[in-house]
Parts: sequence; C-alpha cells; structure tokens
Amino acid sequence: MKKNRFITGYSGLRALAVIGVILYHLDPNIFVGGYLGVPIFFVLTGYLITDHVFRSLRETNSYNFKRFYLSRLKRLYPQLITVLWLSSSWILLFQRNLLPKLNQIVTSNLLNVYNIWQIHNGQSYFERFAANQSPFTHLWTMSLEGQFYIFWPIVLFLLYKYAKSKKIIVGVFSTLTILSAIEMAVLFVSKADINRIYYGTDTRFFALGLGALLAVLWPIEELRTDVDAKSSLILDVTGLIAFVGMMSLFFTKAMNAETALPYLGGMFIFTVLVTVLVGVIAHPGSHWNRWLTNPVFNWIGSRSYGIYLYQFPVMIFFEDKFQNIADHPVLYRVIELAMIIFLSEFTYRMIEKPFAKLTFKQAKAYFKQTILNREVRLTKKIPFIFATLIIIVGSIGIGVSPHVKGEDFNKSQLAQRIKANSKKQAADNKKIIDHLKKEKKKKKQAEPASEVLKQAKIAAKKNPINQDFEKYGISQVNLQLAKNLQITAIGDSVMAGSSDNLKTLMPKSIIDAAVSRQVNVAFGLLTSYANQGVLANNVLIGLGTNGPFPMSDVDHLMQIVGPNRHVFWINTHVPTRPWQGQVNSLLAQAGKKYKNLTIIDWYDYSASHPKWFYQDKTHPTVQGSKFYSTYIVNSIIKKLNF
Repeated sequence: MKKNRFITGYSGLRALAVIGVILYHLDPNIFVGGYLGVPIFFVLTGYLITDHVFRSLRETNSYNFKRFYLSRLKRLYPQLITVLWLSSSWILLFQRNLLPKLNQIVTSNLLNVYNIWQIHNGQSYFERFAANQSPFTHLWTMSLEGQFYIFWPIVLFLLYKYAKSKKIIVGVFSTLTILSAIEMAVLFVSKADINRIYYGTDTRFFALGLGALLAVLWPIEELRTDVDAKSSLILDVTGLIAFVGMMSLFFTKAMNAETALPYLGGMFIFTVLVTVLVGVIAHPGSHWNRWLTNPVFNWIGSRSYGIYLYQFPVMIFFEDKFQNIADHPVLYRVIELAMIIFLSEFTYRMIEKPFAKLTFKQAKAYFKQTILNREVRLTKKIPFIFATLIIIVGSIGIGVSPHVKGEDFNKSQLAQRIKANSKKQAADNKKIIDHLKKEKKKKKQAEPASEVLKQAKIAAKKNPINQDFEKYGISQVNLQLAKNLQITAIGDSVMAGSSDNLKTLMPKSIIDAAVSRQVNVAFGLLTSYANQGVLANNVLIGLGTNGPFPMSDVDHLMQIVGPNRHVFWINTHVPTRPWQGQVNSLLAQAGKKYKNLTIIDWYDYSASHPKWFYQDKTHPTVQGSKFYSTYIVNSIIKKLNF
C-alpha cells in the first residue's frame, strides 16, 4: 500500500491547536476559547486514521492491525511514559502534596482510561485554588484518543466487511456523531456533573466522528488535483468562512467552558467548522495547505505532541515554586514558555523521533555496544544513566503513593466553612428579604447620622457586643454602628468563606456569596434584588478573584445600582494569579471615575500578613477572616461619616 500524501498544512493546524490550548492554560479569562484546540486534534485523528484504514482495506482487502498498534505504541508511549515518570520524580522530590493517588493517575494513563478516572476523581474548585492542581489533568485527551486507536480500526474493519454500502457507513457515523452531541446537551440540561460531560468518551466522540465521516465522504487519495480556478476559489472561500467562524468562537466569551453554550451546540458547531477546514486543507486545489505551511508552524506542529504533554506539568510545578505570579505576570509566562519549548525540543530529538523508528534489534545493539561496553566513554552513557535514575525515583514516588493520605479538599476547613456559610446564608437572606418587604410598606423615617452615632456610643458603654472582634481592629462603637447597617453584599468564594463573620457584624445585611463567581454574575443578582425592592442603599461587591473584567462591566454594574446608592468594592488579594494587578488597577480607576464608588483596599491591608491566608494565599483563614470582616466594616462606617 502506498503512503498517504503528507499534508503539511495539518502541521499548521496542529500548531494553532496547541497554541490555543497553552494560551488557555496560561490565562483562561483572556483566551476563553483556547480549550477548543482539543477538538482540532480529535478531528484530525478521526480523519487521518479512518482514511488510512479504509484505504488499506480497499487496496488489500485486509488490515495489518499488529503493525498499526505497534506504530501507535512506539509513537505515543515513549513520550507519555517520560512525562509521567519525570513528573512523578519531581513530585516525590519537591512537591509531595501531589503524591496521593499518583499510582492511580499513572496506571489509568498507561491503560488509556484516565478520562474515565477523571470523571470519578475530578478536581474541585478548591483543589485548583489550593495549589493542588494535578500536572496530569490535560492527559484525559490522550486516553480518549488511545481508546479510539484501540477500537476504531476494529469497527472500521467490521463495517467494511459487513456493511452493504458506503451509504450505510455514512449513516452509522452520522448517527453516532449526532447522538454524541445530543448526549452532551442533554446531560448539561439535566445538570450532570461538568466533569462527566467534558471528559466523557461518549460526549466527546462527535469530534472524532466528524473526522471519520469526512474520511468516508472526502478520502484523501480521491481528491482531484486538476481543478479549475472557480473551484479553487470556492474551496479557498469555504476555508476562509470556516476559519473566521472558528476564530470568532475561539475569542467569544459565550464559549466559556463553564457556561451553557459550548455544551448546547457551541462546541459541536466549532467542530463542524474545523471539519470543513480540514477537508479544504486536504484538497490539492485549495491554497489553504500552502497558507498553513511555514517553518514556524512546521516546527510547532511536528512537536505538538511533546508541547501538549509538557505544558501543564511545567506550569503547575513552576507556579508552585514561584507563587508571586501577580508581581511578574509577563516574565513568568515567558519563562514557562521557554521551558516548554526546550523540553519539547529536547524530548522530540532524544525520545520521540528515535523511539518511533526503533526496533528491538537496535535497542539490543545499543545496550550491548554502549552500556555494557567498558571502553565506551562515560559521557555517552549519561543519557541512559539519567533515564535510569528518573525511572527509579519516579517508580518510588508511584510506589509510595498508595500509602500517602491526601487531603480531601471538599472536606477541608475552607470548603466546610463555605458549605456551612452557604446553607445559613440562604436561610438568613430569606428572612431579611421578607422583613424588608414588610418594613418597606411602613416607610419609616431614617434617623440623622449624628443621632445614630450618639446612640452607638451610649450602647458601647452599657451593652457591648461582639467583643471578641475588638482585638481584630474594630472599636466597640463601630460594632454598635455595624449591627444596624443594611448592606446588600455580592461576592465570590473569598466573601463566602467569611460570610458568617460579616453576618455577625452586620446582621441586617443580605450577603450573597458563592464560589467561582465572575463580575457578570452580579448583574442578574443586583437586578433581582432591585426588582424585589430590597436592594440596600449601600452595596458591597467582593468580585475579581476569579479573573479580570473590563471597565464596561463596572459601568454596567454602576448603572444597575444607580447614582443614589453607594457601592463599596473590595479589591483582590490573589498573588498566584496574573490578573491581581490588572483587577486592582481597574478598580482604582473606577473609584476615581464614580463618586459613589469606594474601593476597600484589602490587598494593601493584608499584603504583609501571609499568615492570614490558607495555602492558596487567597482565601482568609479562620483568623484572617476576622481581620477581613472587621476591615470591611470599618471602611464602610468611615465612608458613611457617622
């Protein structure tokens, strides 16, 4: 059987895919659709494998399964084993908090079931923020492709032998593909776990299926080379439309992987566009193959497998040792990229290329002539010695893993605090909303500030309250003033972890805080409270931990609140994320722009107190929470000029 025509443009497409994935991992808030690089890899795999197998079956009426599986093993496993054992060695030596379940992670990767393992053992929000994110999370794609390599040639062989026509094969592929996309949408609507949807072989099959369908309808060797200028133009324009559509979805915020659109058809539409572009690139009459062929894309594309494998471990390990990312967001990203490029190039030359063509005889001869031969210089044996050390150290890490007890972050102190606070928050808010609606009908006249302060001073002497908070920097007078404050507070997990203390200090306030919130979530919440007539004259915002936002979002929020209410916005203390400075700088600008906006500078107040925070350096501890709460209350009272 003749080899398929090598389509150089696919290296360019792979380059774009891996660049997108890396950018997403570096900053998912800016490169919101970068994860869509994964479906590009899947479509290419589905297309090229299906085309290859069917071509062999058409030409020889048989298929060499042994040769295929051996080539896949030699192509994929050397690099996969290297990244697993290198990472395991690093974890044992420098980052032992990642040892728990390491043996399961390595085994499931070797058996190509890691995506299934992820569904049942997937990491929560807390693990991501508590410096315990796995360096292997991205390898779910390798397992899904591994399953495809194992079973798909067998499926194709059976279809070729027993399907009556090409029409039936197209029908089978189309049905499987559409069912996969529908299942993704149904599971999302039924509120299935997001890990189940994102990692599932069944829910992600449609990308592989579309590639396979293209191979049946658009086989590489049957594409004509003698096309006229009009047909060539149609191909080029079709490719352009597909490419523009892909880029539009790549950059739109609506394709955020934690929102509905990707699972309700967005990811499927993107994959259809990829499939169209893959088909156009394959056609000799199109110019897209040439446009995506250049030395840079060729280099990235040829090393895309290694780049993909090593990018996440580099980021996770680097950021664990250099946690002041916010102070050097550009420099650290450049260093990380340089490390990824170096590792991918080194392993491509030393591992991927040599092992792809290595035979048992060659391996035996190398071992005999280089390793066992005493006359050979030690310098030539260094690679083998280094590899042996990595295997030994990594194996020790994997071996001790079952005996290391890991912390379940869903049961951690922070997680339990947020969980408990959330339950109490909902009940308290309902009571307050009902009370405010009743009070609204009475239309009480507000007391003058001077009288309120006078009463607070008297109460401070006669009936002191919350005295245990005084050692955290708040006076008894301010504690008395705080108990009557009516605030509507909207926040993320940082506020959620401290909502009990805020509630103790300001019992008449509505505190609505939850994990993973972005600023845009506040729009609907504030509008809802306003429509109910319970939005307080003073609004507290604690958002920005989970990502940056534009000034237009601040403008929108201020418009909802209106000019007659005052907004207090707590800035961020999140040194492990590159957007800390960006968020705080924007808030400082917003504070100057709006007279009814006060920025509570939690960052500056807490910067020199690392003991106030958990390991993630973002969420206040039990003690830190009290400093957080009293500082917020003091800032509000100071601005209200009692």
